[in-house]
Amino acid sequence: MIFGKKTHLIGLDIGSRGLKASEIIETKKGYTLKNFGAAKILPGIIDEGVIKEPEKLADAIRQLFKAFNFKEENVAISIGGYSAIVKRIDVQKMTENQLQETIHLEAEQHIPFDIKDVFLDFQILGENQSNPNQMHVLLVAAKKEIINDYADVVQLAGLNPCLVDVDAFALQNSFELNYDLSEESVALIDIGASKTLINVVKNGDSLFLRDVSSGCGQIDQKIASAVNCSLEEAGDLKICENSDVISQEDVGQIVLSIANDWCLEIRRALDFFYSTNHDEHIERIVLSGGGANIKEFREILAEETAAAVETINPFRKFDIDRQIDPAYLEQMAPQAAICAGLAIRSIDDK
Repeated sequence: MIFGKKTHLIGLDIGSRGLKASEIIETKKGYTLKNFGAAKILPGIIDEGVIKEPEKLADAIRQLFKAFNFKEENVAISIGGYSAIVKRIDVQKMTENQLQETIHLEAEQHIPFDIKDVFLDFQILGENQSNPNQMHVLLVAAKKEIINDYADVVQLAGLNPCLVDVDAFALQNSFELNYDLSEESVALIDIGASKTLINVVKNGDSLFLRDVSSGCGQIDQKIASAVNCSLEEAGDLKICENSDVISQEDVGQIVLSIANDWCLEIRRALDFFYSTNHDEHIERIVLSGGGANIKEFREILAEETAAAVETINPFRKFDIDRQIDPAYLEQMAPQAAICAGLAIRSIDDK
């Protein structure tokens, strides 16, 4: 889904409660993180993936680029949640050009949206080992209305939206660039503000994708309900060490309660994965997003899933520009995985 020409891309992750942007340069020696920045956005500007206040969002993007001195205007963005459908399907073996001509007919059997209302894309994964006459295909459908809304707001911010990806693929690209691929199945789990993304990958192949309607915003909502304050105020109370409104112990109990809920939802999703992939076993979980920094969540998840749980570093194999504060980058790294995965894309990528 392409909207412009590229000389250089900035990865821009537009979340429901925050913006993250990264600029990555590829050289003969590898990748260098040239710039990174993040900013909060007010609750309600984006609701369940739908942009409610485009002018305010565009202004927030402009302010982010100005504050962190991003000069380039060409950006890659991504969408997720229920705005995009990703499915592995089996079709009769054919060439890529032939599939391009018939993909709409194939998609109608698998996509719950009107085909006229979506952008379609696909990737041929390879031959179906159990049926040589068929091949595996990764099918992607994204609502045109949502894509156009996000592209419009980026243009309103004075930028050029060159490429639209899917959150799950941006996260996977970020992981695969920084970690060695192996024969084991790895669950990539991104805990954002309003949704949790689960992508089980193996040898560069996505075996299972699931979006769950839960995230860090639940913590703010519960704090707001407990002390009768706004969501914005609740977000400040969550990280305040000396509040007269709510004790750290009470905040800790709220976080623990929400973390238990997350683990339950993740366990249900992984149980479904196992029900359709009997020979697979996930021994490793890599977390990203704001929820990745919650120690209690990592501990509970490791116990519930009997898997090793770690936090992603999307710049693990990168050189880091000297202008970037190492302490800031270390703190924000788990939330930067998607924007980093976007920044390494090129306009001519499939």
